[in-house]
Amino acid sequence: MDLIPNPRRTAPAPPEGARLPLDGRTVIEAAPGTEGVARWLRTTVGAATGLPLPDAANGSGDPYGSGAANHSGAASGSGDPYGSSHPGRAGDPGGAGHGTRIVLGITPGITGDPGPEAYRITVDTEAVRIEGGGAAGVFWGAQTLRQLLGPDAFRAAPAGPPRAWSVPVTVIEDAPRFAWRGLMLDVSRHFMPKDGVLRYLDLLAAHKLNVFHFHLTDDQGWRVEIKRHPRLTEVGAWRSRTKWGHRASELWDEKPHGGYYTQDDIREIVAYAAERHIRVVPEIDIPGHSQAAIAAYPELGNTDVIDTASLTVWDSWGITENVLAPTDNTLRFYEDVFEELLALFPRSTSPFIHIGGDECLKDQWRRSPAAQARMRELGLADEDQLQSWIIRHFDRWLAERGRRLIGWDEILEGGHRTGGDETTDLGLSPGAAVSSWRGYAGGIAAARAGHDVVMCPEQQVYLDHRQAAGDDEPMPIGYVRTLEDVYRFEPVPPQLTEEEAAHVLGAQVNVWTEVMQDRSRVDYQVFPRLAAFAEVAWSSLPSPVERDYADFERRMAGHFRRLDALGVEYRPPGGPLPWQRRPGVLGRPIEGAPPNV
Repeated sequence: MDLIPNPRRTAPAPPEGARLPLDGRTVIEAAPGTEGVARWLRTTVGAATGLPLPDAANGSGDPYGSGAANHSGAASGSGDPYGSSHPGRAGDPGGAGHGTRIVLGITPGITGDPGPEAYRITVDTEAVRIEGGGAAGVFWGAQTLRQLLGPDAFRAAPAGPPRAWSVPVTVIEDAPRFAWRGLMLDVSRHFMPKDGVLRYLDLLAAHKLNVFHFHLTDDQGWRVEIKRHPRLTEVGAWRSRTKWGHRASELWDEKPHGGYYTQDDIREIVAYAAERHIRVVPEIDIPGHSQAAIAAYPELGNTDVIDTASLTVWDSWGITENVLAPTDNTLRFYEDVFEELLALFPRSTSPFIHIGGDECLKDQWRRSPAAQARMRELGLADEDQLQSWIIRHFDRWLAERGRRLIGWDEILEGGHRTGGDETTDLGLSPGAAVSSWRGYAGGIAAARAGHDVVMCPEQQVYLDHRQAAGDDEPMPIGYVRTLEDVYRFEPVPPQLTEEEAAHVLGAQVNVWTEVMQDRSRVDYQVFPRLAAFAEVAWSSLPSPVERDYADFERRMAGHFRRLDALGVEYRPPGGPLPWQRRPGVLGRPIEGAPPNV
C-alpha cells in the first residue's frame, strides 16, 4: 500500500491478499458524533465512485442496533462487537438486503493514544470498520479508506464505465505525532478566490493536515470585509498594478489586482474547514505590513512624518516603512477589526488569532514626534519596546476574550525594560504562542520561556523557495528545497529538553505568493512537497536520518496519480513542464545550503 502519510502500524488480516468489495448495496453505519464523516464519505467518495452509500436502515435510529452499548459498536454481553442482531454480521453478509458495510464509531484511546485524532481501520471480508479517538480520528480514517480505494476515488465523478470497487483486507492503526500540522496561505499578495480556498482545504484534509493559517492582510491588499470600516475593502483590497517577478524586476503586470472575502464567505470557509476537522487561524498583520490599511484610513499612519493621504495599496514586494502609528485611535480601530474577526472565527474552531508582528521597520517612529512622546509617556526605552507594547495590548485584549495570540518570532523582542537596579518584564502572557520563521532560534527561545511554538523556519519549509537549481524554475526564489529536503525537516531542535520540547505544538509550511499569480503557480510551489511535509508532521521518526526516503519516493509514485485525479498542477519529478516555466522573469535565488539557525 502506498499510503501517505505512512501509518504507524499496518498489518494484513487473514486471508492474505483478500479484498472487500464495495458496491451499490454498501451502506454506512454512523454512530453518534460521526455523522459529518458519513456525509463527507457520501459527497466525496460517493461522488467519485458513483456509489450511493446510504444510511443503514434498521428502524431504530441507532446505527448499531438495539443491543449497542457504546459508540464503538460493542454490544452488552456479546463477544461480537457488532451485536448478534446486527445486519451484515458473520454468516449473513447480505443482512436484510444490504451488502458490505462501512461502520463508523468513536472509541477514546482506540490505539492506546489518548488523542481524538487516533484511529483504527479494520477491513475484513464483511465490513470496513473505522474507529477513532474522536470524530477527527474517524475522519482521518476515512481519508485512509479513500487512499485504499485507489487514485480514481479522488476524482469528482466516476471516470469511464461502471467498475468494481474494493479495498484490501487489512488492519491499520495510526495517530499523529503533532497536534499542529499546518499550511499558511498568503492571499494578500495574490488573492485566491473562495472556491480556490475551499479546494485547498480539501487538499489539506487529503494529507491529514489540520491547521489552515489564513494570511488575510498585508501591504499589498486587505482581504476580509470589516463592516465598521468598509474602506478596508473598498480601497485596501485593490491595487492598480503588480510587480512581475522579484521586486528588482523591471516588469509589471499592468492589470488592477484584488479581491476580498465577504463575511459570509468567511463563515462558509470556516464551516467547510470544520467539517474537515481543520482549524482556521486568521492573521491580521500589525503594526508593520499595514500599508493597505493606511491607504484606506490615512489616520492610522504616522501623519506627522509622511503624507499618508497620498499612499496607495503597495504594488511591489519587500518591506515598506509605512507602519501603524502607536496611537489610541489605532488601538481602537484594530479592536473593532478583531471584534468582528472573533465573530467570524469562533473559538471552537479558531482558538488562536495571529497578529503578525514581523518585519516592522521603525524609521518613521524614530522621526515621529508623536511616537517619541508616546514612548516617553509609557517609559519605554526604544522603538522595539514600543512595538512590544502594541503586541502586548492585543495579547491581553485577546486573552480577555478567551483567545490566544500567536505571532511571528519578532513578538519576543523588546520584552524587558531596565531602570535603575530593576528589570521589568514587558513580555507576552503565558498563553501567547510563537511562529518561528527566521529559523529555529526564535522557537527555541520561546519554548525555553514557556511559550508554545509552531516551527516554520524559512530555510526549511517556505514553499515559495525554489525546488531545484537551474534556469527552468519559474521566478526562482530563495534556497533550493527539494522534496527530499522537506522530507528531512525536523520540527523539534535537539537543543530543547524534553520539557521544553513539549511546547512545540507542531509545524507548518508557509506559502508566500509574491511570485504566485494564480492557482496553477501555487500548486506548482506547494506540490509535491506538501506530501513530504505531511508525513513529517504526522508520522515521521524524530531523527531525519532514520527516515526511509527511498520508501517515501516509492509511495509517491502512487500519490502522484492521486494528485493527477485531483487536478493538482504539481512540479513533475523531472522538472517543470514548458508551460510551468517563466523564462526571462527575474527571481532571487540564494546559492548554497541554507543555514541551520
